[in-house]
Amino acid sequence: MNESNEIRELKETIDMLQEQLMHAQRLTALGELTGTTTHEFNNILTTIINYAKLGLRHKDEATRKKSFDKILIAATRAAKITATVLAVAKNRKQTFEPTNLISLVEDTLLLLEREMNKYRITVEKKFPPAITGPLPDIMADGNRIQQVLLNLLINARQAMPNGGRLVIKISYDEENEMVDLVIRDFGCGIPADRLPKIFDRFFSTKTGPDESGKGGSGLGLASCKSIIEQHRGVIRVESSEGIGTAFTVKLPTVVRIKLLEEIGDSETPSPAHNS
Repeated sequence: MNESNEIRELKETIDMLQEQLMHAQRLTALGELTGTTTHEFNNILTTIINYAKLGLRHKDEATRKKSFDKILIAATRAAKITATVLAVAKNRKQTFEPTNLISLVEDTLLLLEREMNKYRITVEKKFPPAITGPLPDIMADGNRIQQVLLNLLINARQAMPNGGRLVIKISYDEENEMVDLVIRDFGCGIPADRLPKIFDRFFSTKTGPDESGKGGSGLGLASCKSIIEQHRGVIRVESSEGIGTAFTVKLPTVVRIKLLEEIGDSETPSPAHNS
């Protein structure tokens, strides 16, 4: 076997192992979500049962209408959660398609709503106003971008064990045809000497999983970086101890991807960034 064949086989092996690792990470994320959404479903079922009892006890039209409305709202929420979890659970090959980042963020927040409330996290959303027109779609594998969102949002929550404010900002960089996402917490921050290693595989600032069983493997942020780079995007982090941490993700719009394909560029000529 010559050297070129050995190199090719090694590369194929590495690609296979990376795919298996990402699949394992998706299963881990799914397991964590199952625990979170089980409690959420219990709350929804309690709401449905209570309003069904209320409607049965009262014969007047107004009370029954109110009960039916509340049941419909709760059932619709349950259906939305189910659809989102099933999307995360799908084990399919990477498929890129036009995707609205705001919708992905909203779906992810729906899955984490109970967790954020439990840990007293106030989520502040800063999305482009409707008057500026719709946010351009990114070209993305929605499942994998949602994996990134889950990781960054859970990290932000864990950085504020006593509660706090979490800011999610989405904006359109028209000049570079990129959609920018910033997830900022006001928690403990990351020590300066650890910041350069934050995206290294198996490196973690945590001593282990928290009380919810999440985090500490050192795989999350490394996986996030890999996923974002596969999308021809960039991710960077800024942090100060005692002040907080901000992760910025820049993802190309459908227009940018088409331009790159037209010039035959498979790489990512991205705006200047730090990582």
